[in-house]
Amino acid sequence: MNTNVQQIIEQPYLRSDLPAMEIGDTLRVHTRIREGEKERIQIFEGVLIRWKRGSANSAITVRKISHGIGVERVFPVHSPTVGKIEIKAQGAVRRARLFYLRKLTGKKARIKARKVN
Repeated sequence: MNTNVQQIIEQPYLRSDLPAMEIGDTLRVHTRIREGEKERIQIFEGVLIRWKRGSANSAITVRKISHGIGVERVFPVHSPTVGKIEIKAQGAVRRARLFYLRKLTGKKARIKARKVN
């Protein structure tokens, strides 16, 4: 009964516009950044290496290489600061977590493209 009450409370805050993303996909995450009075959209593009599922506290971890340095950001999926999530490319991987990419550099860190039927 406890989880049923929790689901009823969280339901209005859950997003329904999430794309069908999978681990290994290259994503573009649009986030709202507030700087003083102004608000702007910042785009973070990288590979989805982790997806912590859970109703309202679901989060994704996206990794990219910026100027030779690996950068990872964790985005709460249902947060109002996340504007939208776009799938740029689909990757073919056989793991649920891609933490091994942290050790790889250059061409070894690339992910093969998934064939879409």
